[in-house]
Amino acid sequence: MKKLFMAAALSATALGTSVYADGHGITVGVSWSNFQEERWKTDEAAIVAALEAAGATYISTDAQSSSAKQLSDVESMIAQGVDALIILAQDSAAIGPAVDAAAAEGIAVVAYDRLIEDERAFYLTFDNVEVGRMQARAVLAAQPTGNYVMIKGSPTDPNADFLRGGQQEILQAAIDAGDITIVDEAYTDGWLPANAQRNMEQILTANDNMVDAVVASNDGTAGGAVAALTAQGMEGIAVSGQDGDHAALNRVALGTQTVSVWKDARELGRNAATIAVALASDEAPMIDGSADWTSPSGTTLSAIFLAPVPITADNLTVVTDAGWIKVESLCQGVTDGPAPCS
Repeated sequence: MKKLFMAAALSATALGTSVYADGHGITVGVSWSNFQEERWKTDEAAIVAALEAAGATYISTDAQSSSAKQLSDVESMIAQGVDALIILAQDSAAIGPAVDAAAAEGIAVVAYDRLIEDERAFYLTFDNVEVGRMQARAVLAAQPTGNYVMIKGSPTDPNADFLRGGQQEILQAAIDAGDITIVDEAYTDGWLPANAQRNMEQILTANDNMVDAVVASNDGTAGGAVAALTAQGMEGIAVSGQDGDHAALNRVALGTQTVSVWKDARELGRNAATIAVALASDEAPMIDGSADWTSPSGTTLSAIFLAPVPITADNLTVVTDAGWIKVESLCQGVTDGPAPCS
């Protein structure tokens, strides 16, 4: 996968006016797939702030993990007259008719964080293959031998397989050497922690608890895995995650999660908003840092990939210094832990 990185957030003020010649302002609609996840609230705040700075209006819908509702939501926002759409796809395959409907009205679409296999969409995300590599590196460093479990993301989200591919790249040499064995793996429907916990419980039962490490693909699935491990008195074995969820960072400080790959949602949200305004303003050439990228299935899209940061017990101050989480939240329940909790 070709890696494209954006060195800095786009400037909303650099995009010029967000008012059309006829006097109406730009409206950007955001279709959230499942707003109950902690991290999307941070994304939303960044999107709203960037749109306000650009003089644009924000409206949104929550598909509540339903691909059918998401299609209806997008149709509703098109009917309300949005000028651009930011879509966090619940199901990358099922979202196609929404893109068709938007294109028919000349409405630009930003595929937010998750791939939409359509050349008409602008793809904005983090480098998810590298996220998978970072997860596997951290777990392998903490537990270089033994039985591994792979708790994957949702089967309807292409990111799940991007992550899994990156993980495999790092683990393959240790597998070939016989140092580690992947004893089981499972997709997590909807990325829901409860589903991850159930999968982990079943895997532990099937393997008589002979599990030494868990490569979980995000912090929600990591939380489900940790809950299953804790119920068996196995908390503290190596577990990965991503997103920098506050609960996960607290688990890193406590020692029940090894790594959370931090994808600064504030940066992603800011960029999505400014890209949406640029596309709605027909200023696509002003989107610095974008380039053509071809998906594994052969679809070529304009894309930007932002750079993630792995957070372990060794560098927790990165997220506190960045104002992502307060020290008291990070260190809740921690005694004699890593800095800044020591």
